Amino acid sequence: MEFTQGQRYRAGIVAASLLTLMLAGCSDSSSDADDAASGQASSADQATAQEPTRQDQATAERPSDTGGETRGGDGSTITLDALTASDIGEANLSGELGCQFSTAQASPLLVAKGNVDSSSAAQGVVKVSGYVERVSAPGGFDGMTGNPTFEGKGKTLRIEVTGEPSGGGESPARPATLTYDRADGAQRTLEGKWQCGP
Repeated sequence: MEFTQGQRYRAGIVAASLLTLMLAGCSDSSSDADDAASGQASSADQATAQEPTRQDQATAERPSDTGGETRGGDGSTITLDALTASDIGEANLSGELGCQFSTAQASPLLVAKGNVDSSSAAQGVVKVSGYVERVSAPGGFDGMTGNPTFEGKGKTLRIEVTGEPSGGGESPARPATLTYDRADGAQRTLEGKWQCGP
């Protein structure tokens, strides 16, 4: 069966129209796929942006890291961690009597020992960003009972008693602040208790 010239012409138009529709459908689906892929990527980016990093989680898990904010310096946070019994034992502090600073979230943050009626400096330790570091204050134990200032490598820690003892006994705790000054000018103040005694 032979097609006339008009029939061939109409068949060509139909074929061209079908081809155009097929190509348009393919490009639409690919652009839909691109849109879907970019949508998934942007939602993945948002999820990643909202997920805390390991460092954020570690900081959030540090109970001693709650308190006053770090001011000044290079912008990095001053982080004081609670001392463990092992940290204190390994420091091998000598002295007849001791003092410690604690907050409601972490106990203790600073531990020091010294001798009564001594001109030798009291020796202490703090844990800064996971590292135990030594500090000292003049005047032995007696020098620590008021508002002592401890010095260490690249740091100064000042204890300021802010009120009367909150309990009875031989060595009641007193409300106090600990102000940590770093050599680069950064400073952080924490509120807690200062307790001295046997």
